[in-house]
Amino acid sequence: GRSRRDSSKEIRRVGILRSRGLLVELDVIGASGVNEHSRPPEHFPQILNSGYADVVTDTMTSRGEQTRRSILDAAIERFGRDGYRSTSVADIARDAGVGGTVTFAYFPNKEALFLAAMDEDAASVIHEGLSSITDGLGSADWRQTLIFTLVEAVEGHPLARRVLAGLEPDVTDRVLGIPALAELRKACAGRIRAEQAAGTVRTDVDPVSMGNGIVSIMLSLLMSVVQVGTEVALAYGPDVAAVFEAALGRPAPPRK
Repeated sequence: GRSRRDSSKEIRRVGILRSRGLLVELDVIGASGVNEHSRPPEHFPQILNSGYADVVTDTMTSRGEQTRRSILDAAIERFGRDGYRSTSVADIARDAGVGGTVTFAYFPNKEALFLAAMDEDAASVIHEGLSSITDGLGSADWRQTLIFTLVEAVEGHPLARRVLAGLEPDVTDRVLGIPALAELRKACAGRIRAEQAAGTVRTDVDPVSMGNGIVSIMLSLLMSVVQVGTEVALAYGPDVAAVFEAALGRPAPPRK
């Protein structure tokens, strides 16, 4: 009879091939444990339908996601500390605890890895700010809270901070296109639209345009924070909030 070890070898091999979409000639590990180059055996469909291959495929996917996550985390820390030019892919692979060529299975080159790391770190900052939009604060409160939340969040994200400080000039023009910023713009526009419906915000402004404007001002404030210091920039936080209130608040009734 076939041993459990041989059986697991066969299932693992088939699962890997299935995950690559190969249902043609392949190496099958038989009961003897020796590779036999042949057409898929008669019981091949039963193995695929047994669920074992799916389990193996899911395990491979999970491990792949974990490896990619480790590489991204190492890239964020290394690029944030040393910058793009002073960092090598080999440095990041070593920090992530993977082989030197493993990184290229997930990112085609150093530039792609840097951009992915930048987007990821910026997204972490922005997602902290999104909570202030959705947690039920009042009209003026959520806008001011968003300012302070983003300012505090950027302090803990080295790569986002480095890019906002202008230390990576080759990608500065890409900041406005960071995917997470689109999410923030959409959330701001949605909040303004809801407030218009509730009668707490003036209705003669376009919520999308105002949401885009809020995010642009927030981004400028964050750049100021990392360039002149948190205390200096935050001193103007209430003033920025006052501008938002003047632009969005319902006009006061005329005095009689």
